[in-house]
Amino acid sequence: MCNRAGSITGDWEHARIEPVGTILNRHTLHSYFVTAPESPNGKWVVFFASTDPTAERGDLILLERSSGKEKVLASGIQAEDAHRGACQQWITNRYVVYHDGSGNEWIVYAVEIATGERHILARDRQLGFGAPQHPWVPVYGKHWNPGPHRNLELIQVETGEVHTPVTADDVINHYPEWIDARFGSRDLSIFFPVLSPDAKKVFFKMAKPGNGPSCRGNAVSDREGKVVFNLETNTFIRLFEFWGHPSWQPDGSGILEKGNFREDLDSGHTHTYSERAPSNHPSYHPSGQLYVSDADVSWREYGQSGEWAIIVGSCSEDRWLIVDQFNQQGGASSWRRNHPHPIFNAAGNRLYYNVSRGDWTRLMVATPAVP
Repeated sequence: MCNRAGSITGDWEHARIEPVGTILNRHTLHSYFVTAPESPNGKWVVFFASTDPTAERGDLILLERSSGKEKVLASGIQAEDAHRGACQQWITNRYVVYHDGSGNEWIVYAVEIATGERHILARDRQLGFGAPQHPWVPVYGKHWNPGPHRNLELIQVETGEVHTPVTADDVINHYPEWIDARFGSRDLSIFFPVLSPDAKKVFFKMAKPGNGPSCRGNAVSDREGKVVFNLETNTFIRLFEFWGHPSWQPDGSGILEKGNFREDLDSGHTHTYSERAPSNHPSYHPSGQLYVSDADVSWREYGQSGEWAIIVGSCSEDRWLIVDQFNQQGGASSWRRNHPHPIFNAAGNRLYYNVSRGDWTRLMVATPAVP
């Protein structure tokens, strides 16, 4: 089952695990497994904090790692759910961007951490995931009711410049047979874009909106496919017909998917790192030599009801190990539950993930044992 003799994964076997922040009676969570809550320079951690039972309304907290001091970057944020919080993420070491649905429309904001100054990047749109070392962020129309905002837009956080590299109609015209077979409609929008680490590529889903008033529920839109687009050449790279839980390979040459397999962008071929390893939300170590994933392991022989595991595996050998295992049945009571969403920091020496047990969802950090 779990091969613990691996040298490349061994540093993580006896990792030190502790909560992020010292205030216990609240939910704390990072947004997703494609973006680290720690700043690229390692000085700060940003997370969504809430005392609401659902964790759907809360504050954006900036924690200084060296001192443990916290400050509120934004308050009273309405999240879509507790699954991704406010989609908060780092853009360079200077800005945190997020979206907020607390008014009559969704607004994408950028806040400068040094001054606390906040400015609007886009109205009536939601936030995708950018590349932390680059100043552009992707935004898109609400998947359940996009209105006129059907296309992918990139916004330069520092200047506010807006660029539309690809439209929904471009996708429809490039892959008409798949669009007609899968959706039976051309009333579609681009949904959930994720930039590659070098900001030269992007992948996204297509969504058929239900055109209803609410984001709540899994049936408010029909979402599928993984379109990969080259932002330098303005050309389509490849269509993968199914979306699992994808994340970028550090060099942008492939995509890691649920099941711990890599999809090669040039050939379209796949390579599985370990068929035995648990997998739900996998992402790479910055070196590209390791990957991390979470998974519900309650059906496995070593698990118990409601148990989830965080595993680290090798990309060169069929070796993986369990970093942590915990009950995941508590925490925030949002209509869409939070998942661990493990992610390495930019230096690869810390691993962040959410744990939902007891009354609270808590952001945790694991640090590998010294070899």
